Parts: sequence; C-alpha cells; structure tokens
Amino acid sequence: MEVKEYAKRLAAANPAVQDVIDRKETIWINDRLLPVDLIDGLCQLVVSDEDITDAEDRLARFAPYIRKCFPETEETGGLIESPLKCIPNMQQKLADRENVDIPGMLMLKMDSHLAIAGSVKARGGIYEVLKHAETLAMEAGLLTREDDYARLADDEMKKFFGQYTVQVGSTGNLGLSIGIMSAFLGFRVKVHMSSDAKQWKKDMLRSKGVEVIEYEDDYSRAVEEGRRDSDRDPMSYFVDDEYSVDLFLGYAVAAHRLQEQMEQMHITIDEEHPLIVYVPAGVGGAPGGVCYGLKRLYKENVHVFFTEPVMCPSLLAGFASQRYERANVHDFGLSGLTHADGLACASPSGFVTRIDNNLVSGDLTLNDDKLYDYMRMLMETENVRIEPSSCAAFIGPVGLSRYPAAGEYCRKHGLTRERLENAVQICWATGGRLVPEEIWEEYLETHL
Repeated sequence: MEVKEYAKRLAAANPAVQDVIDRKETIWINDRLLPVDLIDGLCQLVVSDEDITDAEDRLARFAPYIRKCFPETEETGGLIESPLKCIPNMQQKLADRENVDIPGMLMLKMDSHLAIAGSVKARGGIYEVLKHAETLAMEAGLLTREDDYARLADDEMKKFFGQYTVQVGSTGNLGLSIGIMSAFLGFRVKVHMSSDAKQWKKDMLRSKGVEVIEYEDDYSRAVEEGRRDSDRDPMSYFVDDEYSVDLFLGYAVAAHRLQEQMEQMHITIDEEHPLIVYVPAGVGGAPGGVCYGLKRLYKENVHVFFTEPVMCPSLLAGFASQRYERANVHDFGLSGLTHADGLACASPSGFVTRIDNNLVSGDLTLNDDKLYDYMRMLMETENVRIEPSSCAAFIGPVGLSRYPAAGEYCRKHGLTRERLENAVQICWATGGRLVPEEIWEEYLETHL
C-alpha cells in the first residue's frame, strides 16, 4: 500500500510517524499539549462545564427509569457506572513480562462491566438516546422535567417512540448501546455495521429486534450509509459517532464519577500525586470525551494517553498530521485491519481530534498479539474478563516506562521519580460484559 507524500514528510520530522509507517510499536508525544487555563475560553465555547453538568443532571432524571427497567442498576440507584479496581497482581505480571518498572498504583476502570451495554459506549450511546427520547416527549407535551421519568416505561410512551427511528454506524459496541437502549424505549432501530464487527454482536442486536445492515467495507462506509439512510427519513435520528456533541458529553460525565470513586477510596490527585490514564481509541469519541472531562477536572495533574493497534492508529495519524478527519491510516501504508474490532476506524473523528488537540498527552500503539496475551494475563492475575480491544490500554504503563520519548515527557511535565511512585495509573477497560461464553473460549485459544 502506497505511503502518501504528507505521511513521508511527517516521518522525516518525527520518528514516531516513521515507526507507524514501519508497522512498529511506538509512542507519539503531543508537542501541542497546552495548560488547560490557556485554552479554557475556546474549550468552553465548544463544550462548557455547564454542558457537562447538564448531562449529569439529565442522567439523574432518567435514573428512576433505568432502575425500574434494568434491575442490574438497583445497587447504583439507576446510574450506569462501573467499578474502579486496583490490579496489583496484573501490575507485577505486566512489569515482569515486559521487563519494565511500573511505578505507582495500577488500576482498572471497568467500563467493560457497565450495565445494559457492557462497554464504555453505554455512557455516550445511552446518554444520547435518552436525551433524544426526552426531547421528543417534551416537545409532544408528554413529559416535563418535574415528572417521574419511570413513566417512560409505560406502553403509551413506547407506542409514541415507535413512530420514530434511531440509526447509527458502528464496528460493534456503539451499535450495541444504541440498539439495546433505543429498542427498549420502543424506537425502531437500524444499526449499520462494518465488516470488522463481530458476528455475536450482530446476532445479539437482532435478538433485541434491531435491524442490522452489514457492509463489506470499513467503519467509514457504515457511517456514511447510515447517515444517508437517516437523512432520507424525517422521522429518523442519526447518532453520529464522528461529530456528536451529545455522545461526547455522555463520555465526559465519567470524570466526575471517577473523582467520586477515588475520593471514596481515599485517593488524592494533585501535583504530588498525579493521575495517568490510558484509553483504547477507535474513531475517538469515547476516549476523547473521557480525556476532555478529566482535563477539565484535574488540569495539569492528569495525563491522558490514547492506545491503538499498530495497523490502525487513526487518532495518532489525525493528531500528528493535523489533518484531523482527513487523515487515514491507508495514507501511511497500513491496512487498517486489526483483531481489535472496536478500534478499527481508518480515519478519526474530526471533532475529537480538534477539541482534544491541545489536551491529550500522546498515543501508544501495540501489536495485535498482545491484545490476547494481556487478556489472558488479566484473567490469570485478577480474574477479570475484558475484550481483547480493551487490553490495548495495558501498553500504556509499559510504554511510559520503556520509551525515551516518554521519559522526556515525564521530565518536561514534572513527573519526577517520586511523583511517579505516588501516581495512580488507570487502564480504561472499554468492553467485555456481554461477550458470550463460547466467544470467550475462542479468545482464550487465540495466539497470534
């Protein structure tokens, strides 16, 4: 596959981009990272703190409905939230295998176990569907903010929502979150799925009454066709993973939730006790929202890195080239094919690559074989199952200790050895709860 001229020019100036072209694992450090206060005004114009608070309030209003309809949320009072778990055994095993030192406390944010949809997409995807339902019901005079939202489960409301269609393009997990929630509310649902999507995810959606439309092409084609189909129907609403602010807000809410969890665990985050977070990235919506929310909250005391497959580092390409959504991994001579189905997006979100352009610390890539190795390692050490795609996060703490460029980043940003020893490093697990048992057996037996 031919390498485009702009990619060659980038590689001549940046060793990380040359690594991308050479299909080597690497770390890209963002030299456009700025203090949050310097870009606060611009950020707030696009997504303000008030917007994030509004999203939190909306989810609180829907809590009675979620609690009534999904018994697994009883313990959280109808809030869809995941555990935060210390994983010291995984930390030691990972350090030993990779022959690195992993300082501080390694933790797992288990969005892999979120209720209803079993992935990080349960945050943004479900939030956008709920907001759309609220808007329709209020415009029709069927709901006010003062109502008990549990009434949305009534047959009358399901019949009302049945007039409308919700559509989305997805490689898998976003389709599950949109499809499950929309169908439960009563919407007609179409999920346009790329060739990367796993068959079990398509089967699960169909079992919920969702229409699944399959394409032989990649994620971008599924989104394009879904958007076009929705535009033809005035009663249809398209959830746009590439540009949706509502999706982004649903993900950004995770920051305050995480802060509350750490406070309950008596974990302090400040200059002397930094937070370092690693989030697997596909098109960028979920990691972008998580990054944005955390930076709004902790500013320079948090460092967020995205992690991607060697063959499909679309966000790295978008950030490094500053071509945003116009960057494509094929331009770097890469196939875009990866076992990390949830990360198989050849071009990144233009919205995320712009809004996080000065906020994300960097991006790390890993080979597909490690997805399965890390998955087995986590199961053996902590008895936790997460999807192979989610395991891309574990290259983060390894790379931070391994690469000279990471060491230079730490020196530049005051991450001294002492501060790193006091740090909390979080690997964000993005999916896994809904994986069928027979698929787990396949995963366990996969060795690349």
